[in-house]
Amino acid sequence: MALKPEPTAPFHSVQYALRVLETISRHGGGVTYVQIARETGLPVAHLSSLLLMLRREGYVEQVADGAYVIGDSLVLLGSGMTRREALQAKLQETLTELRDSVGAAVYISRYIDGEVKITQFADGPRTPAVNEWVDFRSAAHASAVGKCLLTQLDQNGRRDHLSRHKIARLTSRTITSERILFSKLDSQPPTVPVLDLQEYAVGTVCAAVPLTAGSAVGCLALSLPIEHAHRLRSAADTLNRRAAPVVLSLAI
Repeated sequence: MALKPEPTAPFHSVQYALRVLETISRHGGGVTYVQIARETGLPVAHLSSLLLMLRREGYVEQVADGAYVIGDSLVLLGSGMTRREALQAKLQETLTELRDSVGAAVYISRYIDGEVKITQFADGPRTPAVNEWVDFRSAAHASAVGKCLLTQLDQNGRRDHLSRHKIARLTSRTITSERILFSKLDSQPPTVPVLDLQEYAVGTVCAAVPLTAGSAVGCLALSLPIEHAHRLRSAADTLNRRAAPVVLSLAI
């Protein structure tokens, strides 16, 4: 599978967060804010927001004397045989919080072995998941999830996918031209959410943002019933801003 060069998405902050975690990990007895700033070289304002996010996610804790130490979430993620379970539990917790924050069902999707796969999701009575009336693996050309994953592949990778999953008209809004589809994918800014405005299913709108963690191709997405379409843009923007903790969990 050929990938496009990694975009400079809003997730560059994750690289800084990893730098902060590495610094704190080196100081088993705790490390002060000033020392973290000195060793990482990060601006004070940026470091403050990163530490706030890391504390919220449980990756670091602040002890009585104000020093920072590694938190329970990071300890669990590094605990050998339970790491996979700990990661899934942490991601599920993050997804549930994100679902409540954006008021929509949310999903993590990965492109694995040439297929679109929803690996985790969080929905609820007031935030129903999208009805998978056509297998997501066959609908990458129409869904926000699929299009977001395809934007991260190069032309050959996209053509390979569509050679195995032919473009089909799912609604009156579905793009059925490979040329037009590829043109839209190429013009998609990496920092702007990919939208699905009833292209996959009548009555549903969706948005997705890329999860850039190493060489893995993934995305974070949400879906809303059409009666809540007026909230899609703001929900997508919130999704974009809140994606960093998910990327961080995948990168650790």
